[in-house]
Amino acid sequence: MSSKGTLGFVAGTVVGVAAGIAAGILMAPRSGAESRAMAADAVNDAWDSAVDSYERGSRVVGEKIGNVRPGVDATTDELRAKVDLARERMDQLRSSLSDTVTSTSDQVRDVVNTVAGQAAGVAGAAAAAGEKEAEGVHVEVVGSESEEGAPSAE
Repeated sequence: MSSKGTLGFVAGTVVGVAAGIAAGILMAPRSGAESRAMAADAVNDAWDSAVDSYERGSRVVGEKIGNVRPGVDATTDELRAKVDLARERMDQLRSSLSDTVTSTSDQVRDVVNTVAGQAAGVAGAAAAAGEKEAEGVHVEVVGSESEEGAPSAE
């Protein structure tokens, strides 16, 4: 736009605003103070309604949470107790397993030492008798059962 067009646009806007204000004042059904008071009352009523709705909603939500909370607390306590019991059982099983592994390791060590001793004794007896020394020994456990009578897993 040119400066002449811009000046004309600004002048037209000012004249239009002035005409609108004049028409609004002349055609208004109430005075300005009365219109402002009505607008303020409408805004205050809307605000009070919003505050009441918020308070009512928060009270309802609070009551719902209050009704649910004892059940949630009881369930939480129950689950904590179950977790604690499971931890105790796991600790007992871990201890029992550790004891069993230690005991079984000791038994296996004793059996290996016994077999090694017997093999050395047989080798010594064979050497004393003039027999040829064995080059290797193969031991295989077939059809053995555990101490409780159940077949062992091999």
